[in-house]
Amino acid sequence: MRYLALIYSADGTAPEYGSPEWGAFMGAYAAAGKTFHERGVFVAGEALQHTSTATSVRVRDGKTETMDGPFAETKERLGGFYLLDCKDLDEAIEMAALIPSAAIGTVEVRPILELGE
Repeated sequence: MRYLALIYSADGTAPEYGSPEWGAFMGAYAAAGKTFHERGVFVAGEALQHTSTATSVRVRDGKTETMDGPFAETKERLGGFYLLDCKDLDEAIEMAALIPSAAIGTVEVRPILELGE
């Protein structure tokens, strides 16, 4: 079953870019990615640009409306995702716990709705 691991953290909680701590943090991401590949669960994954670059889109009464920024105002922002193909929720949670941002924020694990099955 496929699961989306949504990675959330508040600004300022990750190590500062270029610092030794940043290098270790990114090394932990590389290690998680390696494990995902070795376990055969990796489907896709990407980091996202800051929420200040987001545009929210709505269609109301046939008219497209856009707004700068994310739709929801929260302290934690969506920073990236992994799409994982795991045998069950337990394995998806095990993989999500390897994502370094789980230690400073939240990783939401949500099953993909498989339409047409």
